[in-house]
Amino acid sequence: MIRDQERALSLGIVLEISSMQLPTTAEYALRATSYLAGLPEGEAVQAKVIAKETGVPPAYLSKVLRRLTVAGLLVAQKGHGGGFSLAYVPADISFAEVLAAVGLPLDEKHCAFGWKACDPDHPCPLHPAWSSLKVSLLAWANETSLGDVSQG
Repeated sequence: MIRDQERALSLGIVLEISSMQLPTTAEYALRATSYLAGLPEGEAVQAKVIAKETGVPPAYLSKVLRRLTVAGLLVAQKGHGGGFSLAYVPADISFAEVLAAVGLPLDEKHCAFGWKACDPDHPCPLHPAWSSLKVSLLAWANETSLGDVSQG
């Protein structure tokens, strides 16, 4: 067990006693898409409104929205009345798709230590604990959609 929090953070591990924390970009992406999921279908909202409503810094949000648009999860409409909207109905966008769009590795082969060859035959020091967490995280991200959060 890693006892030194600075060492753990240098390995990219966030230690939280009471809850698991997602990377900031992933959290902001979920905030923005969840907000959009609660709007009437096809309604476009300006980035500054999304930033205000979600508490995400506007400059940071701009980068997140771009990544979500490039991934095809959002539609960006220019001009008067433009803004951002979901490209699909909320129920058709999983959390896994949102997280993948902003670069959070959710594949089964991802190693918490960053090793290229980490598996049960060649485990990294975190492999047993990470494998269990990874299975739960993958299930949650794949089974939860924006439709689940847009319904309140």
